[in-house]
Amino acid sequence: MRTLTQWSVSDYQNMRAAGLLDHHRCELINGEIWDMSPEGELHRFVNHRGVKYLRNLMRGQAEIFEAHLITLASSEPQPDIAIVCLPDTRYLAHHPYPEDIYWLVEVADTTLTYDLETKRQLYAQAGIREYWVIDVTGRKLMVFKDLKQGDFATCQTLQTDTIKPIAFPDVEVPVRQLLELPE
Repeated sequence: MRTLTQWSVSDYQNMRAAGLLDHHRCELINGEIWDMSPEGELHRFVNHRGVKYLRNLMRGQAEIFEAHLITLASSEPQPDIAIVCLPDTRYLAHHPYPEDIYWLVEVADTTLTYDLETKRQLYAQAGIREYWVIDVTGRKLMVFKDLKQGDFATCQTLQTDTIKPIAFPDVEVPVRQLLELPE
C-alpha cells in the first residue's frame, strides 16, 4: 500500500527557503507538490503581452504580478497573472492571500484541462472572486464568476467584445488585446 505525504504551506515554504526546490518548476496544490509544464514560447509571449497591457491599464489601481506565488489554505500555486491590491509593499513578508486578489489569469496552451479543472476548483474554493483562462489554441477567453458552494456558477466564453472585472466595473478590457497574436 502506498501513502502520499501531504505537505503544508509552511512545509513547502521551508523547502523553498532551504533551496530544496531551486531546480524545480513546481507548485503546491492541495498539499501535493506538482511539477509545472515547461513554458513554451507562445505561452510566454501571450502571458508577457497580457501583463504589459494590464500593468498599463491598471496603473495606480492594482499591482500586476507575473508568475509569482499566491498563498491559499493548503496550496501555493503560481498563476500566470495575478491582479492584486496595492501597495506592493504589502507583500514584503508574504505572498498575496485570497483577500488580496482581485482576479487571476492562467494562460493555457498545453495546460487547458488543468487550468479549467484543477486550478478553477482550487481558486473557487479559496474564494477568488474571478478567474480568467486564456485559451491560446482556441483563441478565446473564459471568464469564471459568481462563486456558489465552492465553485464558479457562471462561465462566459469570449473572442471579441470587452470584459469588465468585478472589482473594477469601470475598467473595460478588450478581449482581443489578450488574444491577439502576431501574424
